[in-house]
Amino acid sequence: MIAQTLTTSFKQQLLTATHDFTASTGDTFKMALYLPTASLGADTTVYTATGEITGTGYVAGGIALTTVTPTSTGTTAFTSFSTATFTGVVDPSIAGALIYNSTKSNKTVAVLDFGGMKISTAAVPLVITFPTASSTTAIIRFP
Repeated sequence: MIAQTLTTSFKQQLLTATHDFTASTGDTFKMALYLPTASLGADTTVYTATGEITGTGYVAGGIALTTVTPTSTGTTAFTSFSTATFTGVVDPSIAGALIYNSTKSNKTVAVLDFGGMKISTAAVPLVITFPTASSTTAIIRFP
């Protein structure tokens, strides 16, 4: 089962300044893709290859994400990522993703549930568009 959430360990690690989301100079965050049989949720603490897709053109561990430097509006702090594109990946059963910090021992940040199967072909890239970085829509926000 894939349950969309910020991971509990990520929330705790924010209090110990483990993650640096500063664009260009911060940590490297990656996104890996998963089958519907994967078990990912709030208790997922590190990247795992268990349940990860293995289709043609996909590299284990996924791709690096481009971060948007954290900011705030009013009392809400937030950050996001730029659109991520998986090219050449062939897999008919992509159900979710795991965002993790590869700079910091593959510690997890968030689990994404795509709400159904996403089919990727060599001719059509799989494009993950993150919400706009704002106080009401960013993928990571703290009101």
